[in-house]
Amino acid sequence: MAERYSSFTPGGTGWLLQRLTAAFLVVVLAFHFFQLHFVNHAADVTFMGTQARMENIGYFLAMVLFLIAGTFHGVNGVYNALVNQGLTGTPKKVVLGVLIIASVALIAQGIWVALAMSGMIY
Repeated sequence: MAERYSSFTPGGTGWLLQRLTAAFLVVVLAFHFFQLHFVNHAADVTFMGTQARMENIGYFLAMVLFLIAGTFHGVNGVYNALVNQGLTGTPKKVVLGVLIIASVALIAQGIWVALAMSGMIY
């Protein structure tokens, strides 16, 4: 029988955060989908409506946390998949650095847009 290998340490912080973000994403994605496909149909979603939703602090925080959790979950998954495929040494460090920089840039840009959409900055 083939041996199971995972770059995640069972019970480790990365393993736990991957599972917690997955659970959070399922809940927030369901909320997001419900809001933008049942409450507000896709054809009715407008810039002004988005601004109105983002002015609600609960919605704003949910979307910012959605961004952070989604970014972490996706990037952590990609990184660990690459490690599981045998990425080691300097290429592993380079990939980690690039993914961290890309994640920080994505989160910073997303928060900037969320703040602008909420009217907190201009």
